[in-house]
Amino acid sequence: MTIFPVPVSLAAPALAAAAAYLNARWQVSYDVDMLTSVVPTLLNVAWWGARGQLNTFYRLEALATSKSSENRIFLRFEDKQYTYAQAYDTVLRYSNWLRVRRGVKKGELVALDFQNTDSFIFLLFAVWSLGAIPALINYNLSGHALAHCVKRAAARLVLVDPTVAGNIGDDVRAELSDVSFEVVTLGLELDMLGMDPVRPEDELRSEVQADDMGILIFTSGTTGLPKAAIVSWAKVAVVGGYTSRWIGTKSTDVYYTAMPLYHSTAMLMGLSNTLSAGATFAIGRKFSTSRFWDDVRKHNANIIQYVGETCRYLLSAPPATDPVTGENLDRKHNVRLAFGNGLRPDVWNRFKERFGIETIAEFYGATEGSFGTWNLSRNDFSMGAVGRNGLLYNLALGGGVAVVHVDHETELPWRDPQTGFCRKALYGEPGELMFKLPAKNVKSRFQGYYGDKDATSKKILNSVFSKGDAWFRTGDVVRTDAENRLFFTDRIGDTFRWKSENVSTAEVAQVVGLHPAIAEANVYGVEVPHHEGRAGCAAIILKSDVPLGPDGGPTPETLRSLAGHVRANLPKYALPLFIRVVQAENLQATGTNKQQKHTLRNEGVDPAKNGGDAVFWLKENTYERLTSKDWKKLSMGGVKL
Repeated sequence: MTIFPVPVSLAAPALAAAAAYLNARWQVSYDVDMLTSVVPTLLNVAWWGARGQLNTFYRLEALATSKSSENRIFLRFEDKQYTYAQAYDTVLRYSNWLRVRRGVKKGELVALDFQNTDSFIFLLFAVWSLGAIPALINYNLSGHALAHCVKRAAARLVLVDPTVAGNIGDDVRAELSDVSFEVVTLGLELDMLGMDPVRPEDELRSEVQADDMGILIFTSGTTGLPKAAIVSWAKVAVVGGYTSRWIGTKSTDVYYTAMPLYHSTAMLMGLSNTLSAGATFAIGRKFSTSRFWDDVRKHNANIIQYVGETCRYLLSAPPATDPVTGENLDRKHNVRLAFGNGLRPDVWNRFKERFGIETIAEFYGATEGSFGTWNLSRNDFSMGAVGRNGLLYNLALGGGVAVVHVDHETELPWRDPQTGFCRKALYGEPGELMFKLPAKNVKSRFQGYYGDKDATSKKILNSVFSKGDAWFRTGDVVRTDAENRLFFTDRIGDTFRWKSENVSTAEVAQVVGLHPAIAEANVYGVEVPHHEGRAGCAAIILKSDVPLGPDGGPTPETLRSLAGHVRANLPKYALPLFIRVVQAENLQATGTNKQQKHTLRNEGVDPAKNGGDAVFWLKENTYERLTSKDWKKLSMGGVKL
């Protein structure tokens, strides 16, 4: 048989086309980028572990003592900036003060209650340098919520930002009589800076293992009961190293965040990312829509960080203009990439187009979680996805990620009654996202919650697909498609997200129910047009002896009292912004007397859909009746909650 050779002029384009198709079909080049970000990161962590240098203090020290980077700008805050060498010198002085004046010792937890400031960064590294562990406190907390966090961390010393010192009330001090609260005033900082820059000995830091605690970060609490998530040294190093390579952070980059450093997003994917690349870290004290882009331009940032509603808030602001020339400033910046989580599909492209952002780096993960998902997006293919990958990455993971069917009655992964095992969801089907853990050494991947074995055990599910296996439960429902894109669907159960925080309905209901006028409260999240996440709503039953107004609803005095009660006992993001007054017989429950939320959640707070129930919304210091006119304004985006 005669074989006719194919001319090169025809074969080459055909092979190129075939290669392009396979690359697009299986996302080969994307997977290669992800894998080449993972491998050197893991090798670095292994090398640091072998040398006893897992502690993040060593990352700063290496950059501060290298001739090539010592004079590079490490930190920018407001009108101040510090080179790596200057920051290192300051850290050693603060460290010496903590050791000599406050007796901080290796292994103890030191609580930091700070907004984003240069002082917070210096104290963080100073604590690390002594082999101690920083416990990061949400600076919005006060009262019992704050006391709970300090107790959970077993901290004897709390260093406090003067800006939030007002949260340390007499009630907190009384509950924590054996704890020292140190407000870090300017005078105190001058005292710290007056110390000699003494480097603590390596013996304080060299014995840590990869799965030892490097930071204690609290999850979002709603009634003063946040959980203390253990963040291991390995996680700090791996997340920082991987993400810096994945998004291409360079030593010449300026990474800007106004997201709170007490959360893992800014701490691990901001600070640790920057250190891994030896870049510049610019911080805003806290997020402000009006100041955000001014800060970005001021610091000449080219990478910005967002969480949840950040991009929506920025998009809702009027165009920024130069006060002198009238020039539109929306695109007058050097930002090439926005990195974060929670960017909704309806905001995604509008944000990119208005502000001229080329790339979105969206991720999914949890502070206490064992894994994450990643989506580096430059086009519409992966718009709205919280993760994506191809064949190579799937093979490398070895089945380490799964989406399983959920039993919505038990709010647990569904199990086959014949085999007892869970069933994977098909493409397009919603299910709980789960990550595999090493069954014989779960702690190596999931360290759990500090001092809370019950909460830790609830995040681990065994015998999911085979007897004795172990998986981390994310508690989130997602769906995948045939192109291996991952999309967030909803949170399992009652918890909903508002203002970039997780809000527990049970905990909010407990606070609402403590009000003397309330017999029962059923709390749930409701969708409100032009707002991301769900706003809190409480369906309440009034006690029979509570006076009613002429219209049969709560009196103005009761409404004011209830508003004052929730404001005094809940963080701002957990406030029930709406209340719905219902009759006892209309508050649905299951046969086992568990409150039903599904119907209430679907009906929302539109007065026309609430079956005649009176709906009120939180306005200043009281709840006011939500009218059809009010709802129309909300629906048209005329009101921001």
